[in-house]
Formats: sequence, C-alpha cells, structure tokens
Amino acid sequence: MPAASLLPLFGSAAGPGTLGGPAGSGAGGGGRKAAGPGAFRLTEKFVLLLVFSAFITLCFGAIFFLPDSSKLLSGVFFHSAALQPPPPPPGGQPRAPPQPGGGPAAAAAAAGGPGSLERIRADHERALREAKETLQKLPEEIRRDIRQDKEKLLQDARGRKEAGAPGLPQRLFRQPVGAVGQEPADPDVRQRREKIKEMMKHAWDNYKRYAWGLNELKPISKQGHSSNLFGNIQGATIVDALDTLYIMEMKEEFKEAKEWVEKNLDFNVNAEISVFEVNIRFVGGLLSAYYLSGEEVFRKKAVELGEKLLPAFNTPTGIPWALLNIKSGIGRNWPWASGGSSILAEFGTLHLEFVHLSHLSGNPVFAEKVMNIRKVLNRLDKPEGLYPNYLNPSSGQWGQHHVSIGGLGDSFYEYLLKAWLMSDKTDEDGKKMYYDSVQAIETHLIRKSSGGLTYIAEWKGGLLEHKMGHLTCFAGGMFALGADGAPSDKTGHHIELGAEIARTCHESYDRTRMKLGPEAFRFDGGVEAIATRQNEKYYILRPEVIETYMYMWRLTHDPKYREWGWEAVEALEKHCRVDGGYSGLRDVYNNHESHDDVQQSFFLSETLKYLYLLFSEDDLLPFEHWVFNTEAHPLPVLHKDDGNKEENQK
Repeated sequence: MPAASLLPLFGSAAGPGTLGGPAGSGAGGGGRKAAGPGAFRLTEKFVLLLVFSAFITLCFGAIFFLPDSSKLLSGVFFHSAALQPPPPPPGGQPRAPPQPGGGPAAAAAAAGGPGSLERIRADHERALREAKETLQKLPEEIRRDIRQDKEKLLQDARGRKEAGAPGLPQRLFRQPVGAVGQEPADPDVRQRREKIKEMMKHAWDNYKRYAWGLNELKPISKQGHSSNLFGNIQGATIVDALDTLYIMEMKEEFKEAKEWVEKNLDFNVNAEISVFEVNIRFVGGLLSAYYLSGEEVFRKKAVELGEKLLPAFNTPTGIPWALLNIKSGIGRNWPWASGGSSILAEFGTLHLEFVHLSHLSGNPVFAEKVMNIRKVLNRLDKPEGLYPNYLNPSSGQWGQHHVSIGGLGDSFYEYLLKAWLMSDKTDEDGKKMYYDSVQAIETHLIRKSSGGLTYIAEWKGGLLEHKMGHLTCFAGGMFALGADGAPSDKTGHHIELGAEIARTCHESYDRTRMKLGPEAFRFDGGVEAIATRQNEKYYILRPEVIETYMYMWRLTHDPKYREWGWEAVEALEKHCRVDGGYSGLRDVYNNHESHDDVQQSFFLSETLKYLYLLFSEDDLLPFEHWVFNTEAHPLPVLHKDDGNKEENQK
C-alpha cells in the first residue's frame, strides 16, 4: 500500500503543499479537498480500524490466552535459538556434559519436544491403568483407600504446621526431688495405703469403662457427665487424675491417659469456659504431669492452653474475666456476681500456674499478667484489712463488701502463701500480703463457740454470719503450712490454729449419720458444726477436710490425723462407693443414701491423692520441694539455684 494511502488511516487530510495533492478548489468544491484515488471516506477508515484491531486482538489472544501459552511463546520465539549448540569452549577443551534442568534437552522439553510428548503419553497411560484398577475394586476397598488418603493428607498438613510453628525453648528435664517415695515402714499403714490405691483403681476403671474421654462419670447411670464449666473441652477426669496415677505408680493407666492427651485433648473449641476451673484442673494437671514424668506433650499442651486463656486479661485493669470464649477471646463475668465483678478466689488463683507457664515457655507474659493483679490489689484500700470477694475489672473498685475464707475467697489466700513458698521464699510481696491477711482474719472472722470449737465466720458489710463452709476447712492446713514463715512468736500459734480448725471440721463429719461432712455448717440457734438448711446438707466427695488432715500429719505426726482420715475412707466405702464408681450424697444426715450420681474429677485429683499422701512417708512430694495448687496438683519449688544448674548441665 502506497504511503499516501496510509495517511488517511492515521491522520487528517494533508494541507496545501503536502503530499496529499495540489492546492486549490474546483467548481462546487465548497473549499473541500477533492478526493483522490488514494484517499478513504470516514466510514471506510472506521471499518479498516476495526479489522486491524481485531487482527491485533487475535494475535495476542493466541499467544497469551490459549492453554500452555508460555510454552507456545517459547516454541515460537525461542525454539531455533534454543536448539543451536553452544559455541565450543576456548582452547579446544571438551564441552562439559549437560546439567540436569538445563541445556538443549531442557529447552527441547520446554518447547514440547519428543521427551515432553513421551512423558505426557506415559502419564496418560498410567492414569488409565489406575482408573481400570479402581473400577475393579469393591466399594468397601475404594472407601478404605479414600480414608487412608485423607488421613495421609491430614498427617502431612499437621507435620507442615508443626514444622513451621515456633517451638518451645529446649529444656533439660530434671525430675524434682520426691516424685517417687519409699514404701511405708509400718505394715498397717502400708495396707491402708494399698486400700486407697484400690479405691483409685475402682474410680478410674469405671470412668474408663463408661465415660472415657468425657469430663466426668455418672456412676449410677453409668454414663458420661459434662459440666458447662469446661465448655466443649473434654477429658477433665483424665487430666485431673494424671499426677495421682503417677505417684500411685499405676503405670499402665498413666500411659493410656498420656496417649489420650496426645491424640485427643483439643482446645480449639468455640465455647465459653470458666477461666478458674480450666486453669486449676487442666493447666495445673498438665504442668504437674510434665514435672513428674518429663513427657514433653504435657508441657506443650499446658502452654498452648495458657496462651488461649490470655485474652481473659483484656480488661481496663487487667483483672481477668471469669468466663472466656477461647475461640473468639470474648470474656464476661458471672451475671450473679456483684455489679459485674470478678471474683477474688478466681482471679486470685492463677498465680502458681502462670508463673510456671513463664518458666517452661520462656515467655514472661504469663507471670506479668498475674503480677499485675497484685499491683491492682495493693493500690486498693482494704476494709478492716480484709479482701472483699468482688472486684470490678473495669473500674478497679470493690463490689459488695462480702468477705469469706470459704467459697469466693478461699484459694486467694492459699496462693499468697504458696507463691512465697514456690519462689523459694523470695516473693516478699506475697509473703507480706498473706501474713497481713491472716492477722485481719484472726481479728475479724475467727471465733470460738460456746462448746469450744474454733470456726471462721463470714463478714458481710461489717456483720458476721456464723457459718463455715466445707471449702473453708482447707484453712487448717494453710495456717499450719504457713507457721514456719510467721514471726517467731507466732509460729506455735499458727500450728495450734490449724489444729483447732482441723478439730472443728472433724466434728462436722462426726455429727452426721454418714460420718461425712455437709457443704456448710452453722454456729447459731443452739447448734454447733451442724447444717441446719436443707441446701447445705449435701456432700460431693470434697477434699478440704482430708487436705487439712494431711498437712497436720506431715507437720506434727500426731497419729489422730491418720485415724480421722481412715474414718473418712470407711465412710466413703460404705456410703459413696457404688458398682459404677463413687457418688456424692444429697443428705449426710439421712439414714439411707440418696446419691447425686456424679463422680467429680476432683475426687481422683484431690480426695484420693491427699488420702494416699496421708498414709505415705514424708519423702513423697516433700513440702520443701513441692507446693500443691488448689486442685492438689504438685508444682515444684523454683529454687534460686535451678537456673544456674540448668545452664551448667547444658
């Protein structure tokens, strides 16, 4: 096409003196340039533009949008160049053999050469063979193969996830002193301890038979029981019982429990849980199992769960919520708690476990969270030196002025003392808070009945309610355990105070028909250490009285505490043991048992463990090396030289 013919396609008509033609205008031209043979009308220009655009679109579409376009580009533009042999090396040296993935063979394959075609043909034939083999299988075999393929994919994905996740720091495991003790020297004591081990086996075997993997057992109905305290987390009895199984040397049972934890304990659930209960039972149980056995799975699970509890602290003050959805991280408090308050015994019973989580993970955030709780409490005024049971996590102010050493308050005081002991007596802040609290409790709450029984009343806005709960009976052991750190002139007094509380709680058992204590008992209206209200007469296999017996035995070796403990064993066997395990009682004053049909997980974790320790030698979990969390899970004292020893052994 002449150059002049292209001009109208891309530009306007030429002016005078240009390549478009002579200047001037003919008759009737009206100033319009005359059309020559090489010019186009406007419509023709438009048609040609469309054709040219379509051609360009077709070319680029063929290159970039057809299948395997990259290979097509390579074949069209680079095929001839790729097939040309490289120039010989200088000096006539022989050419090196082609390397895998490069050279003419690779270029030929990229260009769709013979090697590529052979591979395609081989893949096609293999696919046909596999399809024929599959069609010849039975449906059951096909389903089995599909399941196996799915499992393999899941395992591969899990392996990649674990390989890519940041792991815990390596830690040289050293089993603390006293994880295993000697047999009792006295044959009668040894026989009684064996009986308690048999009770544990009866409770465990029936849980395994009727409720394996669920939270708790209904021993009458012979089926599983789950509390909403744990949300959808399962296996509370398994985790709670791990350390009891270990110290009783029930090795096969411990092994099967560990395998369940490894394969089935899952915290990735969309459910609301009690931060307090999950911490003391699950975190505490896993930590204790790790420190006793050294099995790494327990450390990993404990830290994983601890991390899931951290959002509970996302409040204006850092005082954690009572309830937490561990998937969404949204927290709230119990709707019945005073003015939306958090509860002293709940947010105050995280310290031991969270300090150990920092110790095992190398992450200080856990310890920082619980130390902040201390800071908030220390800034507040305490009415009469006492700690009310309710604290608002938003305002940082006390709620209703209700003080109790039983429910809602109890383990807060226990953890102040044990935090000091667990720190190898370096936590001076915890020590001061504990002994200041004991002084205020003695002044305002501890009273003696007309019959000579010492009890701890409850304080409500300055008025005393002369009621003592079964939960409060732990305080006898607490006072005795803390006697060694009290001022020198108070040591004997604290031991005596523990003994008096132990006696009162024993009386609460002895004054029932079934010789097991009620949930609460009163000292008014002419009665002492007796439940007067129907909703206080039940017994749910609680451990607090036996816990105090154990501490008092260890610290005084007075034989009456073992005798009182054995009375409790006989009562449990007579009234709580059933074919399917052990059940609580609805009324301990009745002549006939009315069972509540629940075998609580803490029966295996606390009640039976404290009984076993009561009839063991002092070298099993000695107090100078271990403290027990409020669910009776033993945690080692963090001795000041532990860090240096670990570094030296590395």
